[in-house]
Amino acid sequence: MVVFKNKGAVYKAVRDVDIGPNSREVYVRANVKAPRMAGVLVKVFAWFLEAPIFGAILLYILKRNNLIHKLVSFAELEEPPVFVPSQPFEDVKEQEVKYIESDLPPHQQVQQAIECLPSFSEDASKHRKLSFHRWTILDYSRAYSSGETTPRLVAEQFIAAVQESCNPQLHMSFFINYNTGDILKQATESTLRYERGEPISVLDGVPIAIKDEIDCTPYPTTGGTTWLHKLRACTNDACCVQRLRSCGAILVGKTNMHELGAGTSGINPHYGATRNPYNTSKVTGGSSSGSAAVVSAGLCPAALGVDGGGSVRMPAALCGVVGFKPTFGCVSHSGVLPLNWTVGMVGILASTVEDAFIVYAAISGKTSSHQSSMLSPKACFPLLKSTNFTSNIKLAKYGEWFNDCSDDIKVCCSLALDKLHKHYGWETVEVTIPDIETMRLAHYLTIGSECTTSLSSLLQNVNIEELGWDTRVAFRVYGSFDSVEYLNAQRIRSRTMQFHEKIFEKADVIVTPTTGATAYSIMNDALKTGELDYINGAAFVRYQIAGNFLGLPAVTVPIGYDRLGLPIGLQFIGRHWSEPKLIRISHALQALFISDYRKPEVYYDLLKKKK
Repeated sequence: MVVFKNKGAVYKAVRDVDIGPNSREVYVRANVKAPRMAGVLVKVFAWFLEAPIFGAILLYILKRNNLIHKLVSFAELEEPPVFVPSQPFEDVKEQEVKYIESDLPPHQQVQQAIECLPSFSEDASKHRKLSFHRWTILDYSRAYSSGETTPRLVAEQFIAAVQESCNPQLHMSFFINYNTGDILKQATESTLRYERGEPISVLDGVPIAIKDEIDCTPYPTTGGTTWLHKLRACTNDACCVQRLRSCGAILVGKTNMHELGAGTSGINPHYGATRNPYNTSKVTGGSSSGSAAVVSAGLCPAALGVDGGGSVRMPAALCGVVGFKPTFGCVSHSGVLPLNWTVGMVGILASTVEDAFIVYAAISGKTSSHQSSMLSPKACFPLLKSTNFTSNIKLAKYGEWFNDCSDDIKVCCSLALDKLHKHYGWETVEVTIPDIETMRLAHYLTIGSECTTSLSSLLQNVNIEELGWDTRVAFRVYGSFDSVEYLNAQRIRSRTMQFHEKIFEKADVIVTPTTGATAYSIMNDALKTGELDYINGAAFVRYQIAGNFLGLPAVTVPIGYDRLGLPIGLQFIGRHWSEPKLIRISHALQALFISDYRKPEVYYDLLKKKK
């Protein structure tokens, strides 16, 4: 196709680009030129793409019309490529933090995290003032320790709730796989530990769900497919799962996900469309759809997901829970499907920032399988018990980007910034972040190339009809990228990393809405084929990409609802290894909005208390 080569963008050197508020850099909105397709339409489109000659022409047109050729494929820039977004740990002296030994076992790290939290009396007092709150990890631990209930009773309630959620009236499709015998076995062992007065940690007996992209015995790891587990056996727990298990957590099953993470809706034609607990006719977002939904619905105070393109933070925001993606390399990727080597990261979906922090303490830390020897930071936890929230915080805001969302989200997030300024005196610093749409396309090219390459040997042994139709389309596009395009994408990664480093010289974090739109409706024509909805998909990932492509930590916190009562989240993006500050800032944000949280339409009270 070289004969049709288009002229690519010519980028100025990073040193010549102004990132100030009055920069002449133009904000390029997502230029998505693709209609929504599902049912027969997506089948026909897939057939056309898979045709040898016509498919190649169609792919060329799609890449050209959606600016991939102009902004990435044929772009001219001077920056060298950066293939892995890792950065050495910088020991920046932070206020209100606690340094701990970096090689503590998981249960001791969890205890160190607990000592950073407010006291029980403070916590209980806050809960009594709330009209609704999801039960937290500490709520479960206290209920077990007091004898009010047991892990075994909670497990029985959990199983009954999951079975109810599978009824045709709800058909929530939370899980791909759960094993009642294994759940009850873990719960019985935990109950006995509490009876002896020997719980391993506050996570002992707490139900935690695992995305079906992460190995967790005794379950197969399907990646949302019907075939992957037949070609790749799950024989051991992933490192992050192993660490949770060592803390006594009850691992309750494998949550539903978008097939192979190749979409943003959470609609899986094989295992069902995961439905949003706030409105069961709406999507959850993806690809960690089931993990977000089970936390939102009260089945678990926390769950693990994998965030390759906002796949933790996006569904967390759409389902009204906390989503936390740590720095690239902070959590071992051992035992996670290798769908995205340089952009994917194990993340946490949780009821509260405190719960996300506790699980983070359990799963983070240096391991023998760590990606790189340079990634061995000092263990540093934020002190959240202080009543004086961090002051003098500067929030970087790119106005045109921030406002590129629905009106409800724009108003809600702007009011949140006003509230942060009023209560804490935090300052918003106007900046310009260049090449945002270029970064989105370069990330898409990267994640697609890595996904198809990592699965190529397995896909050779699979009948293509075993893949969902939307996934077939995605993989046909992914497989069209060549080595030159991939290299250009990594040069763009280098370029955008430098821009963000400059911004973090001006501010502590970057602030954005988490998504550009709230959850949209699940259409019946998508249930059996999946769907292609790149316009909504682009809106969902609009603010996600820097966290993945650049390896930056990021967190989303619920701050309100749109006119239909669907959740809205605000996101903070931090510099590499800034988790303590990020957790502390998000904890302060949560304190301003938690009293306004609403109960979802579908909610299960596993501790059987009256709210």
